[in-house]
Amino acid sequence: MRKHHIPGILAMAAIVVASNILVQFLFGQWLTWGAFTYPLAFLVTDVMNRVYGVTAARRVVVAGFITGVVCSLIGTQIEGAYGPLVTWRIAAGSGLAFLTAQLVDIVIFDRLRDQRWWRAPLASTLVGSSLDTAIFFTIAFSASLAFLEPGNDTGWAAEALPLLGLGPQVPLWVSLALADWMVKLGLALLALVPFRIIVRSLTRQPT
Repeated sequence: MRKHHIPGILAMAAIVVASNILVQFLFGQWLTWGAFTYPLAFLVTDVMNRVYGVTAARRVVVAGFITGVVCSLIGTQIEGAYGPLVTWRIAAGSGLAFLTAQLVDIVIFDRLRDQRWWRAPLASTLVGSSLDTAIFFTIAFSASLAFLEPGNDTGWAAEALPLLGLGPQVPLWVSLALADWMVKLGLALLALVPFRIIVRSLTRQPT
C-alpha cells in the first residue's frame, strides 16, 4: 500500500463509522443524520480516482466495505429497544449497496475522466447514489424479501402512508428511500466544490 493512499482509506473508514453511528439518530420524519455523512464516501472515492487512479479508488472502497462489515457485525450484537441495532437484512443490504454503488461509481468516473472536470464526479455519484439507495432499502425493508430473515419483523416499514406525507399511499420504506435519495442528489451537486478544491490542492494543477 502506498503512503498517499492512507489518508483516503482513513477518511473512508471514518465516514463509514460515523454514518453507522449517526443512522441511529432521526432527522425529521424521513431521515437520519447518517444520510448527510454517508454520501461523502462518494467524494472520497472520486478524489482518489481522479488523483491516484482506479486501483487506489478500489483500495479505498475495499477498506470502507470491511469497515462497514465490522460495524454491522458489532451492531447485530447490540440490543436496542426493539431488538438488535442492526438486523442481518440491514447488514446485507448495507454491504451489498455500498460495494455495488462504489464500484460502479469507479467505472463511470474512469470512463468520463477525460471530459469536463465536473462530469465524471457528478455522473458517477448520481448513478452510484441511486444504486445505493435502491439496493439498500429494497433488501433491508421490502416485504417481498422477508424470507431473507423470517424472524425480523419489518411490518412497520410496510405500513401504507402518503409518500413523504403528501403523495399517494406507499409503503413507509419507499418514502424513507426517496428522502434518502434526494439528499444524496443534493449533496452530489454540493460535493463538486470540495472535489475541485481538494483535487487541485493534491495535484497543484487544473483538473
